[in-house]
Amino acid sequence: MTSTAEQMRAWTGPAILTYGFRPFFFGAAVWTVLAMALWVPMLSGHLMLPTAFDPVSWHAHEFLYGYLGAVVAGFLLTAVPNWTGRLPIVGWPLGGLAALWLVGRVAVIFSAGLPGLLVAAVDLAFPVVLATVIGREIVAGRNWRNLIVLAMLAVFALGNALFHWEAAQGEYAAQGYGLRLGLGAGVMMIAVIGGRIVPSFTRNWLVKRRSAVLPAAPMQPFDKGALAALLVVMSEELGLRRAGGLRSLWL
Repeated sequence: MTSTAEQMRAWTGPAILTYGFRPFFFGAAVWTVLAMALWVPMLSGHLMLPTAFDPVSWHAHEFLYGYLGAVVAGFLLTAVPNWTGRLPIVGWPLGGLAALWLVGRVAVIFSAGLPGLLVAAVDLAFPVVLATVIGREIVAGRNWRNLIVLAMLAVFALGNALFHWEAAQGEYAAQGYGLRLGLGAGVMMIAVIGGRIVPSFTRNWLVKRRSAVLPAAPMQPFDKGALAALLVVMSEELGLRRAGGLRSLWL
């Protein structure tokens, strides 16, 4: 069976397509700079993008579902092969995923001249395909404990769909439930995944240093209780009255 290293060496195309994090972390970094460079003059009225979103909603959507979506993809496409023991996605299939993400960004920018349903379908194609790929790897590797990651990714995609629906209704989407649902899913992903890997890295470092005292393994009852409490808080936030707007997210 081909190993991961052999698969990487067999790829003779662009090096950026050898690991999942390379195109997506790079794309996320570039998009952050570009989106901010566009948004500041948009907000001040000196630039009008051909987007159907108002400036604040475009900013909220692109930094949550655009930027964070790329970061999540880069991490999962790198981590899931380690979790499942299966080969990573490299080469043109990885490039195709990155292209789907990029096409979504372009579609949202030019959404004023396109049917809303088409824009939503193009933008949602990336998270749907990503979830399908991740789900296939988890199931094939029988890595059932990480189905929770797939569930959170599905909620994240659902929030994006809801954001598009609210924008299509002429509502102020930056103040709607789509943003809150996506933000809540993002926070939960950071809490769950970070709660696993950060303690593991710490423990591995201490073992390497031959420390006599080691931390407890992650995801013990206290950790799970903290995650449950966070989920309750996120659920309460989703149910807050919309009149509170974005301000309520930080209270």
